[in-house]
Amino acid sequence: QVQLVESGGGLVQAGGSLRLSCAASERTFSTYAMGWFRQAPGKEREFVAAISWSGDTTYYVASVKGRFTISRDNAVNTVYLQMSSLKPEDTAVYYCAADLSMTDYASGYDYWGQGTQVTVSS
Repeated sequence: QVQLVESGGGLVQAGGSLRLSCAASERTFSTYAMGWFRQAPGKEREFVAAISWSGDTTYYVASVKGRFTISRDNAVNTVYLQMSSLKPEDTAVYYCAADLSMTDYASGYDYWGQGTQVTVSS
């Protein structure tokens, strides 16, 4: 059982930056692919970014490419989402997720954090 805890959300002005962190409890964290998803009010959960267990492979939804960067530090069981040039449409609850396979489908992840709110003001 992998427990995930997100942090780093908050209120930021458009054009600003935030870094989200997701700490995992599992000592085999390095064997899991990790994903970030987000959900805005009244909308379905949306894929944002994913990273392979080694960190060698990443991919992003088109709307965040060039603005967001996913990374991981297996030594401290943590995955990050660096968000820059934030826009009001990035406002959502952001979730990290873990699974042995890397995918952009929410249903493909077995383990989820509780989410952290990101609000971007215009």
